[in-house]
Amino acid sequence: MKSWWPSSRRQRAANDAQLHAEAAAAGTERALRRLEWTVIRRLDGLLQGDYRTLMRGAGLDLADLREYQHHDDVRHIDWNVTARLQVPHVRVFTEDREMAAWFVLDLSRSVDFGSGTRAKREISAGFVGVVARLLTRHGNRVGALVYGSKLEAVIPPRTGRAHVLHLMHAMDRRAEPRGAKPGGTTRLAELLDAAGNMIRRRSTVFVVSDFLSEPGWERPLGRLTQRHEVLAVRLSDPLEQEIPDLGLVPLTDAETGEQLWVDTHDPGFRKRFARLATERESTLRQALGSAGVDTLELSTDDDLVEAIVRFVDLRKRRVRSGVAYAKVMG
Repeated sequence: MKSWWPSSRRQRAANDAQLHAEAAAAGTERALRRLEWTVIRRLDGLLQGDYRTLMRGAGLDLADLREYQHHDDVRHIDWNVTARLQVPHVRVFTEDREMAAWFVLDLSRSVDFGSGTRAKREISAGFVGVVARLLTRHGNRVGALVYGSKLEAVIPPRTGRAHVLHLMHAMDRRAEPRGAKPGGTTRLAELLDAAGNMIRRRSTVFVVSDFLSEPGWERPLGRLTQRHEVLAVRLSDPLEQEIPDLGLVPLTDAETGEQLWVDTHDPGFRKRFARLATERESTLRQALGSAGVDTLELSTDDDLVEAIVRFVDLRKRRVRSGVAYAKVMG
């Protein structure tokens, strides 16, 4: 006699998968709607059109000539005019209002960390959702490269709210379940190299990461800035800078799974930890500054609206004053 149980089980499994997908999609929709009501509505009243500061175009239509300033791109120098006037001049172009923006997303296991109510992954998703929605509402296209333990997804740039939902859902799918085995250390250089190879047309690139990675990512980041306008969005948590007196606690490396018991009651340990954190901060700032990228620091205890407004304001001031590197403290 033929048994129909295997087919029934397959059907139940398919139904369960469909229900799970529908629930995940509904959760992403609720998350975006919450961002639209709590964050984007506030930004609409604060930015007043300054969203374009987040993504400055570089069009092909010549608009003007002016004297060279030290923050200008040397590729825009008009050598004929410079030779004739004996003063360096640069071409000024009409900005392309429909440039693409790319989110280069580090979603490795270290971004799952958060000492308070939110993890770094949550503030990453909030930032991407808000900025992507701000840009697509004005006709700009957004795409993404999603990295976990390797490059796992490439989302081509498109516009529209449905596309933003697709992007956020891809980030949510990347979240690993509790108890999953560690996937190894982050290789941010691999992600940045992939971005340099895949993003051909000049774009605005948001590199969203906590920059806890194997060394060697600085040169790929520098190469990326030669073709694109790159903005680093650095995710952090207060506990990564200073450990309070909690007694004997286990510290676990989220990426390798290595666990170490430490006595946080020891003032010497806390002092050494703070010193190493300060040194790491200094090295990271120097690397980002050398690459010539603007940096927005987002901490898990930050207000997203205030952070984005401060960042936009400093970018405008940098463009006006010619400061090569602007940094926003959380």
